[in-house]
Amino acid sequence: MLAGELYLATDPELAADSKRARRLSRIYNATTEEEAEMRSQLLQELFAKIGEKVEIQPPFRCDYGSNIYIGNNLYMNYGCVVLDCNIVEIGDNVKCAPYVQIYTAYHPTDPQIRLSGKELAAPIKIGNNVWIGGGAIICPGVIIGDNTTIGAGSVVIKDIPANVVAAGNPCKVIRRINYLT
Repeated sequence: MLAGELYLATDPELAADSKRARRLSRIYNATTEEEAEMRSQLLQELFAKIGEKVEIQPPFRCDYGSNIYIGNNLYMNYGCVVLDCNIVEIGDNVKCAPYVQIYTAYHPTDPQIRLSGKELAAPIKIGNNVWIGGGAIICPGVIIGDNTTIGAGSVVIKDIPANVVAAGNPCKVIRRINYLT
């Protein structure tokens, strides 16, 4: 799966890992804002790496959790989903609006292979200081550069460079960001 090769999500080891993630996320999603310490502990158990000052508003869903690497100062609003069948790297100071979807998993286009139940996955990397607007979908294999803003409702199917505003379906660069110095 992590090598980008065909895999079966029903493999016993993968199914056990997914069950673990569903259990931890179900408990997390049942917590209240008064249970900050418990939320932190659950996220530390769920993710491969988690930085400081991470806030994820329930409900949150993921496939495995163990393939998610999070930097410092992440904010994810309500309803975000991360299908982490491959590595998902999220940098520092990343903000996700409600219902952002990050999908490493995809299905073969060959119907014979697809009918076998086998899937594929490609890693996703989101740089530092990135803002992702509500309802955006980040597709498998995408890299989003530092300091970039992804507009609400965008479908990101290709890499987006650093220091830009990008939006649309498919997501395209709208303009470069010029910093005040």
